[in-house]
Amino acid sequence: MSEPVAPVVVTMGDPAGIGGDCLLKAWTEHRASLPPFFVIDDPGRLGALALKLKLDCSIQTIADPSEAHAQFEKALPVLPVDPPLSAPAELGTPDSNNASAVIGAIDKAVMFVQNSQAAAMVTNPIHKASMQDAGFAHPGHTEYLGQLAGPGNQPVMMLASAKVRNGLRVVPVTIHLAHTDAAAALTTDIIISHGTITAAALQQDFGLEEPRIAVAALNPHAGEDGKFGDEEARVIAPAVAALQDIGVNAFGPLPADTLFHTDARGMADAVLCMYHDQALIPLKTLDFYGGVNVTLGLPFVRTSPDHGTAFDLAGTGKARCDSLVAALRMAAEIANTRARL
Repeated sequence: MSEPVAPVVVTMGDPAGIGGDCLLKAWTEHRASLPPFFVIDDPGRLGALALKLKLDCSIQTIADPSEAHAQFEKALPVLPVDPPLSAPAELGTPDSNNASAVIGAIDKAVMFVQNSQAAAMVTNPIHKASMQDAGFAHPGHTEYLGQLAGPGNQPVMMLASAKVRNGLRVVPVTIHLAHTDAAAALTTDIIISHGTITAAALQQDFGLEEPRIAVAALNPHAGEDGKFGDEEARVIAPAVAALQDIGVNAFGPLPADTLFHTDARGMADAVLCMYHDQALIPLKTLDFYGGVNVTLGLPFVRTSPDHGTAFDLAGTGKARCDSLVAALRMAAEIANTRARL
C-alpha cells in the first residue's frame, strides 16, 4: 500500500470507551503495515492507558500534523485536543461534560482534511446519548460531518469488508428506523440518490470504472408479484430503471436472502439495502471484527470502525483493534485512489 502524502488523522471518540484501547493496540501491534497517523486526544490520558494495558507504546505530543511522519515509527503522535477534557475520563462511564472535547476533536480533524493537512480522517466511536445530553443536535457522526462539509453534500453510509471473499460493500438506504417507519420512509427518489452517490464513490474512492450495484428488495421473495407487498413494483423498480437511464449499472430488486452468498457477491460491487439490518447482518456475520464504516458523498475521506464505544471492555485489554486497523488502511487506500484520479 503506497502512503498518502499527508498522515491520517484519528479522532478521540468517547474517552470512556474503547477508542483509546484500540488506538494503542493498533500502533503497538500493526504500525509496520499501517499508514502514518496521528490522534487528536489527551496525551496524558493515552499514556496512562498504555501503562494500564501494559502496552509498549510511547506517546509523543505534536503541535502540527506535519510532525506525525517523523514521530510515527518510534511513538504514537498525539495532538492535544482543544478544548481539553473538562473532567478526567473514567473508563466505562461516559460523561456529557466531556462532549465539547469530543466535538472539538471532530471539528479539528475536519479542518485538517479540508486543508489537506491530513489525507483522511478516521473517527473513533462516540456515545450519542451523552453527546445529546450536552446539546449535540445531530443523530450521529455522519449527519454532523455532512453539516461540516457544507451545503450540497449528502453523506451516505457504506459498510465494507476487504476480508470477505469476493468483497462486500453494503449501503443501507434507511438507517436507524423501526421497520414500519423504514418501509414508510422508502421513496423512489431516496433510492435514486443513494444509488447515484454509491456509483460515484465506487469510481472515485474504490477505482472501479464500471461499478455494478445490486438493489435489494424490501419484502420476502421480492414481493412475489405483489403477494407480500407492493414496494418492489411501486417504489424500488422505478428507482432501478431511473438509475439505469442515467448510466448507473444497477439491477434488481432482488430477494435479499440470495444476495450475500459467495457467488452472488461476485456479481455486484455494492448492494443497496432497504433497511439497517438487511445491510448489517451479512456484514457482521461475515466479518464481525473487521468491518469498516465509510461515509460516501463527502468532499473528504472519512472511515470509522464498525463498532460502538463498548464501555464494558474499556481499559480491560479485551477490545480488538481489527476494525480500527481496517478503517485506517481503507482510509489511506481511498485517499490514494482519489489522488490518482
